[in-house]
Amino acid sequence: MFDPKKLEQVAKQIHDAMPQPVKDLGADVEQKVRQVIQGQLNKLDVVSREEFDVQTQVLLRTREKLTQLEAKLTELEDKLSQQDK
Repeated sequence: MFDPKKLEQVAKQIHDAMPQPVKDLGADVEQKVRQVIQGQLNKLDVVSREEFDVQTQVLLRTREKLTQLEAKLTELEDKLSQQDK
């Protein structure tokens, strides 16, 4: 769901910002930071970029179809009102 490279960058930045004694606790500190970040991101109500792009395209096609149907309805209403005259 999230770009692993960006997650790695954030985890590395956090790890680099830690004081040296904390870094000395072990090599798995960065892994733990990454796990915490991933866990928190998973709790968010977000969608992937791919999902967003797909839904954007669906919305655009739906809007286009709605515009066509509105035009057709207007045309039919005009024909109906001309027949009533």
